[in-house]
Amino acid sequence: MINFLSNFHLKVFSVSQDLFNAGTDTSSNVVEWAMTELLRAPEIMKKDQAELVQVLGEGKPMEEADIARLPYLQCIIKETFRMHPPAPLLVPRKVLINVWAIGWDSTLWEDPLVFNPDRFQDSKLDVRGQDFELIPFGAGRRICPGLPLAIRMIPIMFGTLLNTFKWKTEGDIAPKDLDMEEKFGLTLAKLRPLRAVPLPL
Repeated sequence: MINFLSNFHLKVFSVSQDLFNAGTDTSSNVVEWAMTELLRAPEIMKKDQAELVQVLGEGKPMEEADIARLPYLQCIIKETFRMHPPAPLLVPRKVLINVWAIGWDSTLWEDPLVFNPDRFQDSKLDVRGQDFELIPFGAGRRICPGLPLAIRMIPIMFGTLLNTFKWKTEGDIAPKDLDMEEKFGLTLAKLRPLRAVPLPL
């Protein structure tokens, strides 16, 4: 009986740890990609920071209730999901869905290689599995169970970082020279982590 309970608890712990690691890894990857894209496009960062200051006030952290009041922030996150989906092939099943290729498909997206959050400003496309052009969490019965948490935590983390600091690349690397190489696996991470310096407002 003791051995059975020990094995059971170990399995529960292992599954819980896998779920926790997968959720935190993918969310932090999305925030890292979004920060990288904004450091490469300072005009987009300024526009987003202006929205944050107008809605929240300078230097204030975000709360969940603020997400709906920040449409441009939401556009940036959708564009990050399009270009850098956290799970590029979703979770492998009988069929692999290449959401990375869908996001870069020129028959679906105008200028797909350009990071352009404005493409979502007048769009009703959502990431909740109803619009197959943008399904970073999958769809249907196999949709990612972490979706409700991710669509709350990613904007809060990202918005708080942008509204509480100014940012620059380490070593004053020119924006166009930032490394964008990807490391493919179950998750889509940067091959070399972003090194950015927070500055006081």
